[in-house]
Amino acid sequence: MKLASFEIAGRSSYGIVSGEGVIDAGSRFGANFPDLLSVISAGALNRLDALAAETKPDHALKDVRLLKPIARPGKILCVGVNYADRNAEYKDSSDQPKYLSLFVRFPDSLVAHEEPIVRPPESKQLDYEGEIALVIGRAGRRINEADAMAHVAGYTICNEGTIRDWLRHGKFNVTPGKNFEHSGALGPWIVTGDELGPGPMRIITRVNGEVRQDDTTDHMLFSMPALLSYISRFCTLQPGDVVVTGTPTGAGARFDPPKYLVPGDVVEIEVPGIGTLRNPVIDEQG
Repeated sequence: MKLASFEIAGRSSYGIVSGEGVIDAGSRFGANFPDLLSVISAGALNRLDALAAETKPDHALKDVRLLKPIARPGKILCVGVNYADRNAEYKDSSDQPKYLSLFVRFPDSLVAHEEPIVRPPESKQLDYEGEIALVIGRAGRRINEADAMAHVAGYTICNEGTIRDWLRHGKFNVTPGKNFEHSGALGPWIVTGDELGPGPMRIITRVNGEVRQDDTTDHMLFSMPALLSYISRFCTLQPGDVVVTGTPTGAGARFDPPKYLVPGDVVEIEVPGIGTLRNPVIDEQG
C-alpha cells in the first residue's frame, strides 16, 4: 500500500493512494484513528489493507495537497557516511568506519512533497541529500538484526537537506547544519514492504533534471537491519519514529566547485517502487 497524509478543502485526512486517486480512510475511521500515526501505533494497517481491497478512490490525487506522511515523528534519527564511496569523498585518509555515525533532526526541519525547501539568510551553502527513510511500526529495544525489518511499517523518501558551513561551527557538532527550519523534505507517502519486493533499492537525485546521485542500497556500509539493531541498543524505537538511512555520493558539496542549491532550483529524489519526492527551492522571506 501507498499511505498518504493529505489536505483537501481545508480538511486534513489520510488514506491509501490507488492509481491516480486517494481512498479517504480518515473520513471513515474518524475519532478511533484520527491520523496515520494512530493507525500505525495501533498495529492496524490491516484495516487500511481491507479498505483498499473494497473501496474506490474518493479524490483525485491531483486535487489533494500531500502533507508529510507523519506530521510529528517522535524521533528522527539520521545516519551519516553510510555508502561505500562516501567515506572517500571526505578525502581525509580515514579508514572505513567501524560504527555508524548518527545525528538527529527535528520535525520542523522537514517539509512535505512539493513544498519549498528554504535557504536561510545565514548561509549560501544549502545542499541536498537523497535518502530512503524507514518509518517504525512496532516498538523495540535491543532488536536483533534478524527481526529488525518486522519493526518497520514502511518506507518513504527524505531530502536530508544540509547547511554545510553550519556543520563545522563546532568540532563534533552537526546539529545546527541539519536542523534549519524547512531545509529538507519527507514524502510523498509511505510504502509498505510488500509493494517493494526483494533486491536492492535505487536512489536517484536530480537537480533541475540533472542526475547528481544514483546508487543502490546494496552499497550501504551498514544495512537497514544493522541500523535498527544498533540504534535500538541505546534507545527504544517507537511507532512513528523515522530512521533516515544515509545518502550516496554526489551531494553538491562534493563537486569542484560545489553545486549548492539556489532559489529556483527543483530537487527530485526518485526511489523506484516508492515514488518521487519533489521540492522547489526558495530563499527565506522576511
